[in-house]
Amino acid sequence: MFQNEPASLQAARGSRAVFTKNASIFDDPTRFWGHDEEHRIYIIIDLKSFYASVECVERGLDPMTTKLVVADPSRGEGTICLAVSPALKKLGVKNRARIYEIPKHLDYITAPPRMAHYEACSAEIYAVYLQYFSKEDIHIYSCDEAFIDVTDYLDLYELTPKQLGTEVMNAVLDRTGIRSSCGVGTNLYLAKIALDITAKKAPDFIGILDEDRYRELLWDHRPITDFWMIAQGQSRRLADMGLFTMHDISRAAVTDDRLLYQTFGVDAEILIDHSFGVETVGMKDIKSYQPQGRSLSLGQVLFRDYAFEEAEVIIKEMTDQLCLQMAERHVQTDAISFFVSYSHAFRDQDGLPVFHTGGTARSAHHTSSDEIWRPLVSEVYRKTTRRDAPVRRIGISCLIRDSASIGYQFSLFDERGNLSSDLGKDLERQEAGRRLQSSVLSLRSRYGKNSVLKGTNLLSAGTMMERNCQIGGHKAGTTDRCLSEKLIRDGREQPSEGGRTKS
Repeated sequence: MFQNEPASLQAARGSRAVFTKNASIFDDPTRFWGHDEEHRIYIIIDLKSFYASVECVERGLDPMTTKLVVADPSRGEGTICLAVSPALKKLGVKNRARIYEIPKHLDYITAPPRMAHYEACSAEIYAVYLQYFSKEDIHIYSCDEAFIDVTDYLDLYELTPKQLGTEVMNAVLDRTGIRSSCGVGTNLYLAKIALDITAKKAPDFIGILDEDRYRELLWDHRPITDFWMIAQGQSRRLADMGLFTMHDISRAAVTDDRLLYQTFGVDAEILIDHSFGVETVGMKDIKSYQPQGRSLSLGQVLFRDYAFEEAEVIIKEMTDQLCLQMAERHVQTDAISFFVSYSHAFRDQDGLPVFHTGGTARSAHHTSSDEIWRPLVSEVYRKTTRRDAPVRRIGISCLIRDSASIGYQFSLFDERGNLSSDLGKDLERQEAGRRLQSSVLSLRSRYGKNSVLKGTNLLSAGTMMERNCQIGGHKAGTTDRCLSEKLIRDGREQPSEGGRTKS
């Protein structure tokens, strides 16, 4: 997977991950921690600047000294950097900076995203975790972060929690050449806070917190947004209440917690627990969790301002994609909702910004048929969307139910609630639609997502072909001849010598 490792890493392969029992035992507060069924111990491993590190290692470069950003230059200088190497971070470049925010005098490498490759690398690193722990004790929080309940492994390996965290970090480094940081805590929350706040300043990139150390080191830490699950909105509301630190929240909770509950509702309980370093959820709770409901959603930020008619093409494409996802998962819905956000630069006749609009299309019965949902969603779109405002963002979603639990409910009425003129033909049409969706899914699975397309996908406004070559809205790193030809026709890509294309 990582073929061009630096020579220093190749020479060190297999030399570090050997159970580091002699690693800083006298500076290891975790050696005093008890561990049993009621007193769990967690670590969280974070791969440092993961996407950027993968690109550096693939080029035979050291991720800690190479100045590299992962970004799609074809989207212009306003595009967000998906990852920034540690060397650039030291120079003040923020992790989610836009290209134009990087100082012009800096010389750095721009690597286009390759999301499929990053997923494969993440899976390889997960395989490293499985060499030490059972999958029941691992929770993948994101492609570059994983929580691990290490309680039952400490006696097995005869290591302290810090030593075991060091062992896993070294194993990942030996296998992939990617450095990581680690948070160690007596609950999931403290492990995450140890990673996010204290590990960054530790020379060995390991942060350690129990409830006492948390209150000693971080109770008065600012800004409060450094703490997990506290965003800018919450921070502003807390500031309005005169609360600026976790210590402030804990004091307010002890004195009178009514204002906290009035302001934050049930979330106040989480906020109060976290202010004391308490977390009631453990790994077993995560693994046993069953959601009460399920949903599917899609969203995209458009690469330019779209007119009303152009955006309707996107709505239809997204409806088709949502219906195919339902068919693939054998689920159905009776309502599809969407929202449309407009350009920030647009102002109405009164000079005021235009907020998003949206609506919900409903069917008289559950279905995943695109023939039914396309006209229903388009009808609501035309009724609710402004025709004078340029569109920049669209989202669509639906609540789903298993097809097996629904079956088919015979009705004298069609999906719009009108009396059906011929129930037999309606059933035949729906069955033909299901067979067509099954055939499309089979062909796409075998030959790629762009092997079967609708005519609207070939329009210049269409983005389906491009998004079929993306993961999470970013380039997957795969090539597609049909997509390249479309981008050339649309003027978004220039042909190069040898018939290839370049952005």
